[in-house]
Amino acid sequence: MDAASHGAVPRRHPLLFHQISVLLLTFSAYAAFHASRKPPSIVKSVLGPETPSSGTGGGGWPPFDGPSGPHRLGELDLAFLSFYAVGMYLAGHVADRVDLRRFLALGMLASGIATAAFGAAYWWGVHSLGFFVAVQVASGIVQSIGWPCVIAVVGNWFGKSPRRGLIMGIWNSNTSIGNILGSIIASSVLEFGWGWSFLLPGFLIAAVGVLVWMFLVPDPRDLGFDTAFKEVEMKEPGVEPLEVLDLVNGEEMGLLGSEQTPEVNSVTAIGFLEAWRLPGVAPFAFCLFFSKLVAFTFLYWLPFYIRHTDVAGKHVSHKTAGILSTIFDVGGVLGGVSAGIMSDRLNARASTSIFFLFFSIPTLIAYRSYGSISMQLNISLMFLSGYFVNGPYSLITTAVSAELGTQDMIQGNSRALATVTAIIDGTGSVGAALGPLLTGYISTRGWNNVFLMLICSTSFAITFLIHLAKAEVRNKMSERITSGT
Repeated sequence: MDAASHGAVPRRHPLLFHQISVLLLTFSAYAAFHASRKPPSIVKSVLGPETPSSGTGGGGWPPFDGPSGPHRLGELDLAFLSFYAVGMYLAGHVADRVDLRRFLALGMLASGIATAAFGAAYWWGVHSLGFFVAVQVASGIVQSIGWPCVIAVVGNWFGKSPRRGLIMGIWNSNTSIGNILGSIIASSVLEFGWGWSFLLPGFLIAAVGVLVWMFLVPDPRDLGFDTAFKEVEMKEPGVEPLEVLDLVNGEEMGLLGSEQTPEVNSVTAIGFLEAWRLPGVAPFAFCLFFSKLVAFTFLYWLPFYIRHTDVAGKHVSHKTAGILSTIFDVGGVLGGVSAGIMSDRLNARASTSIFFLFFSIPTLIAYRSYGSISMQLNISLMFLSGYFVNGPYSLITTAVSAELGTQDMIQGNSRALATVTAIIDGTGSVGAALGPLLTGYISTRGWNNVFLMLICSTSFAITFLIHLAKAEVRNKMSERITSGT
């Protein structure tokens, strides 16, 4: 081995090592966030009345045990998710201006305290609705810190990779993995008292927050590497430029139009209204509003639905319902990865999202209509529902958000990334707040009405991307004509 080739190894390997470390830390961080959000859905069937549809069921934990119990549970979801949505806009604005490592770790430690506080009500014998609402409000605010921070860190380290969809699709399985982990933890200790279902996930996110504080490096420039938004030229013999540092045409996917957008200084953070005006941000944000409405309705109500819907003439236990709900998230993992691979190959984010959204409609109809026939059919249709529902949700919140936040029109301004991400996911979180709330009221009138709401929401999500999908198709046709000539 000559000296040149020997000297090339240290340059590439440290960068790769840190990129892997960043992926693992941010993956674990956001998985912990979702694991700590899962307990409310697991304990719904314990807190609420046993047979809510009849309005006469007993059991439960006051003030959620009466005929209006599902309404109160839906209001808890609204308290969390509405402040989560508002907090998302604020957190993205702050994240572009502060140390991401400290801000993220602080949010995780505070989330752990808020989650544990909810569970403490079991041992304290708290039955005040105001207490539970206050805890959910606080939890929503601190939980909103997570997403803008982790997506900004990943964007800083991976730039505009041609395989962004695949990388982000795999990485964004953190949401589903977190849901699965949270469901298993919360369900496994439910029999010892529902307070434990909150205490353990709260400890988990706090512990991961300590690791983030100690080891996360939010930006490659902090270690002396060049910015991930510029192509790095390796002059050492035998070393090729890293593909993760390649530039991508800013007009890909039909996201960038000809309209005038104010130039953004690459040093200063982008303004909130300026970020909204970036091409593609508003359509994907409103699409995510309806997509996240559907996804979070399942996140917060699926164990409750399984518990109170007979399968083959039988009702499953609280614990079994919680564990079974993880099948939806397993499908979501594969759906997110598949959407990422498909969008990379087609170079068409909007068209890929529409594909998954379209096929989720017949899948939801089939799950509601035939899921009660047998357990095998219920599991299969639940898996497919998670696959198609979470595909576009995963794609938009990761690859699309990162792409729009680093597009050429803003001159590679990395400080715009958290703001754009917060706008898209914050708007989606408004829908996420609305879905569970409506479900709490609509479910008392029958679950067919809930599924009708989900199908209508999916249809609206499709309409917001039709224009962008048409642009993608036109671009593909133009490329074929050009290559043919």
